Amino acid sequence: MKLHSLLLINLIYVTVILVGVESTQSPPFSCDSSNPSTKSYHFCKTTLPIPDRVRDLVSRLTLDEKISQLVNSAPAIPRLGIPAYEWWSEALHGVADAGPGIRFNGTIRSATSFPQVILTAASFDVHLWYRIGRAIGVEARAVYNAGQTKGMTFWAPNINIFRDPRWGRGQETPGEDPLVTGSYAVSYVRGVQGDCLRGLKRCGELQASACCKHFTAYDLDDWKGIDRFKFDARVTMQDLADTYQPPFHRCIEEGRASGIMCAYNRVNGVPSCADFNLLTNTARKRWNFQGYITSDCDAVSLIHDSYGFAKTPEDAVVDVLKAGMDVNCGTYLLNHTKSAVMQKKLPESELDRALENLFAVRMRLGLFNGNPKGQPYGDIGPNQVCSVEHQTLALDAARDGIVLLKNSQRLLPLPKGKTMSLAVIGPNANSPKTLIGNYAGPPCKFITPLQALQSYVKSTMYHPGCDAVACSSPSIEKAVEIAQKADYVVLVMGLDQTQEREAHDRLDLVLPGKQQQLIICVANAAKKPVVLVLLSGGPVDISFAKYSNNIGSILWAGYPGGAGGAAIAETIFGDHNPGGRLPVTWYPQDFTKIPMTDMRMRPESNSGYPGRTYRFYTGEKVFEFGYGLSYSTYSCETIPVTRNKLYFNQSSTAHVYENTDSIRYTSVAELGKELCDSNNISISIRVRNDGEMAGKHSVLLFVRRLKASAGSPIKQLVAFQSVHLNGGESADVGFLLNPCEHFSGPNKDGLMVIEEGTHFLVVGDQEHPVTVVV
Repeated sequence: MKLHSLLLINLIYVTVILVGVESTQSPPFSCDSSNPSTKSYHFCKTTLPIPDRVRDLVSRLTLDEKISQLVNSAPAIPRLGIPAYEWWSEALHGVADAGPGIRFNGTIRSATSFPQVILTAASFDVHLWYRIGRAIGVEARAVYNAGQTKGMTFWAPNINIFRDPRWGRGQETPGEDPLVTGSYAVSYVRGVQGDCLRGLKRCGELQASACCKHFTAYDLDDWKGIDRFKFDARVTMQDLADTYQPPFHRCIEEGRASGIMCAYNRVNGVPSCADFNLLTNTARKRWNFQGYITSDCDAVSLIHDSYGFAKTPEDAVVDVLKAGMDVNCGTYLLNHTKSAVMQKKLPESELDRALENLFAVRMRLGLFNGNPKGQPYGDIGPNQVCSVEHQTLALDAARDGIVLLKNSQRLLPLPKGKTMSLAVIGPNANSPKTLIGNYAGPPCKFITPLQALQSYVKSTMYHPGCDAVACSSPSIEKAVEIAQKADYVVLVMGLDQTQEREAHDRLDLVLPGKQQQLIICVANAAKKPVVLVLLSGGPVDISFAKYSNNIGSILWAGYPGGAGGAAIAETIFGDHNPGGRLPVTWYPQDFTKIPMTDMRMRPESNSGYPGRTYRFYTGEKVFEFGYGLSYSTYSCETIPVTRNKLYFNQSSTAHVYENTDSIRYTSVAELGKELCDSNNISISIRVRNDGEMAGKHSVLLFVRRLKASAGSPIKQLVAFQSVHLNGGESADVGFLLNPCEHFSGPNKDGLMVIEEGTHFLVVGDQEHPVTVVV
């Protein structure tokens, strides 16, 4: 029986069990029509606009009731028929019980475990990301309808840039590129909240609420005694403009996220949760954010207790509420807001402003519309959790994310001979927990790499090789012994949550403990070159394996979720053709000489600072951003662009300047939308699968400049698209570029400018020049 068929049978079995259990719990809601008093409440009248309903509700609250609602665990207000509400729930890559909002103790005992985000991002497939978000939103609503949650606000996605390879939470992000990260944010948020992919409709009602975090420049947890709670991120305006802020800008403007989380850290001396310019001027006024802003947990307490930014606890409360924050994860506002009001430091109107934002989101979720069974999402039930559809999607996501890093002499895929023998070695080979990553709930089902490989090869020998991923005492002799007996060897190594996680950054980029020694010894003893599978969130310096003749193939599989073992086995035996690409640069161990605390993206030649990410990093790489092999070969042919010269010297409002590199430039803001749009460029790439196997191929379109000013990126991803092609099939992939967006960059003041000169559109080894005249 094929592994995929076996997997589906198991999933159907799980689904049947879930459906067969009857729930006795009811979801919490307000405005129960069976309660006569609700008829007098304007906030219960669904025919009124939500702003009017919210103002009516807030006007009925006492000061103590108002304050009680400013924390994540908001208590009930029985006299108004308002139940308790929990703002903190998690759904990073599946509905999770990592926060207090979700309980898997009733009808629903588990949820679909999608791959950790870093692996999902490797597919470079926005439609896949949207489908995952939508599935998570459906399962979130099902959990609510089953009465197993006190809230429908989920604190995901994490869209911080994976700036440093040692960051323990890099696994939660879509990687190092602002375009990819912003695109993921838009797709995920629209999926979770119930919006359509292309934004053709604007849904006021929310299926569930997504929250973009951590706003902003947050990418250090705990490194050499410097932790996220005290860290002051020193960031240039230029880096803010083109690296740290764009994902949040897109998450808000295009994704229309209903939540933002402000981060623990300070940015240039100002705590993020107390930054009026960040929360109000930027998010609400410039980007038109319509939603609620929460602090990260206990972040408000740091403003006085750790930073000393505020002189008193009451001043800290004033700072965050006046900055535009609405709800405190923790109890600081509960403890100190009343005294701030009594001392006349804080007008009660600031509480009303925050509460209007909070209750508006709850109303958009339909929680003040009466019994949810009669509402738009009221028919979503337990049968839609762990469904075959969602489990197949999770398997597809794991397949599409896996990256083939090496395949010397086409070792993979392995043959499916009935008489072959296989040795599976490594601490991650049979570790269900490692597959899941962090911020996860109980998965519907685990399939480890060992279990999946055993379904292909009856004669499979197994040894963990190490007692744990830390691998302080490897069983090298035993591992070598079984390797020598087998026709083929698969080593499943890498990292897990003991090595990288929230509150724990790595110090090294090499494999932990004596893993490398174990791999080399086994590879030297095996009959044929071995297959190395790495599970990890962050990049690992595996230069030794890259250049070893005894290691024939390398697969990176991130943390691939509950069905990840099946995806790995299918790839090894050729039932899946890998097409994933790395969403982060893989740096050498030598990069650890650079302090994690240095937030600069751009290199500095005088000091030898090499810069960060593929856009600016000038040092040696183990593997590049966007790198990934396949069992097929793909050829790309650029069909000439619609124009190769762009004139921006026709504007009567734009001024022309010259920078220190003698390059002429003009301000994008001064050009105006009409002139920018009139210079749009269409480009088409003809992609052909020259192999025999069907597969997915991601077309990555970069821009580089012939003569760039100091601080410009080496190259910049401006568009990408994934296409599925059968063997011998070809397809045209089209992109529409706006030069004011895709050819521009920030100056040192963070203002977007477009420089005169030649820009190259780059796909693989194909380049097409476009000249800009200002």
